[in-house]
Amino acid sequence: MQQDTTHNQPEFTVSEISGAIKRVVEGAFTRVRVRGEISGLSQPKSGHIYMSLKDDKSVIRAVCWKGNSARLQIKPEDGLEVVATGKITTYGGSSQYQLVIESLEIAGEGALMALLEKRKKELAARGLFDESRKKPIPLFPQTIGVVTSPTGAVIRDIIHRIAERFPCNILLWPVAVQGKGAENEIADAINGFNKLENKPDLLIVARGGGSLEDLWCFNEEIVVLAVAASEIPIISAVGHETDTTLIDYAADLRAPTPTGAAEIATQYQISDVRYQISDYGNRMGLGVSQLLDNYQRNLQGLVRGLPKLDEIIGNYAQRLDDWSERLQNAPQKLLENLGHKLARLVLRPQALSNDVARLNKELHGYDERLNNAFNNMLTASSQKLAATAKLFDSLNYKNVLARGFALVKGDNGELIASASSAQENMTIEFSDGEVRVHK
Repeated sequence: MQQDTTHNQPEFTVSEISGAIKRVVEGAFTRVRVRGEISGLSQPKSGHIYMSLKDDKSVIRAVCWKGNSARLQIKPEDGLEVVATGKITTYGGSSQYQLVIESLEIAGEGALMALLEKRKKELAARGLFDESRKKPIPLFPQTIGVVTSPTGAVIRDIIHRIAERFPCNILLWPVAVQGKGAENEIADAINGFNKLENKPDLLIVARGGGSLEDLWCFNEEIVVLAVAASEIPIISAVGHETDTTLIDYAADLRAPTPTGAAEIATQYQISDVRYQISDYGNRMGLGVSQLLDNYQRNLQGLVRGLPKLDEIIGNYAQRLDDWSERLQNAPQKLLENLGHKLARLVLRPQALSNDVARLNKELHGYDERLNNAFNNMLTASSQKLAATAKLFDSLNYKNVLARGFALVKGDNGELIASASSAQENMTIEFSDGEVRVHK
């Protein structure tokens, strides 16, 4: 007969068995490194960080207490594959085990690249990389703001290259360009420049080369958002030519290196500007000379086409003399006609008396009309003469000289119209006098 042995097995309370499991687990896994992808990330105001680590088959809960979370070298986020170092413990209240994280590190560049590509797609979908957002780079910036480390070769190279090519004002906003919190400093610097009353004309965000992890702060969303929102045009210059960060897509222009950014910012060297100014000056001088030559030729043509003053005045004077002679002879002719009529009426006294009265009245009327006609004709002639004199005055070449032109004459007073006709001794006539010149 089989004997029942179940009553011989030890009996535990829930707390006792939970404590026993805790001692076994924590004793067997005092310190472990666990690789997995972060999911379910939660960061409440308490400062603790809660998450899960998973692979394609299993999930383990994890927690990082406030004291350790502030010392983490990387910023945890969903989708990032990491290696977490810590210890396994159990939580008796819910009979669960979890990993208490002491430190985090990236699980290789492959994990970072995967996260980078994922973040790039998300930010691009929000329109932060659209070409329509790009602002033009100013040709001649007077002030350039630089966001970078205050020490190292980067800032020295930028200052030296700008001073060499096109000297201008440089404002440095010093920031950390690597490590925890660097992304906040960089974003604050970009936003700070945009809040200045006297903003720079251009910003350069730069740092030297490094690994993907070293440059990771330039891939953080807070930095990308600051670059995309900047009212000031931004040139990104992070790492070497082969390095690419997310702010390169959000910036208005990407430079392969910090030195390259300085060269792009000063598109025109001071020597180029001086040459162009000199060239424009020569062109303007030639253009003004040709313009003056054209004006001089036009003036000479106008002078040749002007009628002679003596002929104009002579014609009007002759007409005035003719009118005056007619006016002077008119009374005599009128009296002669009246005399003839009187002679015919001598033998007719009554008719003569009537005719004398009528003729006297007519004579008085003729005299009045004659005076009015003479005055009107004299006034009209004076007005025509004044208009003719005004016309001549407007065509007078001296008025043309008063507008800034000059006449060049030879020894005999002849006009010199071209450089090929220049003589050894010439006279230049201005509106206020003449000057003798020698070739």
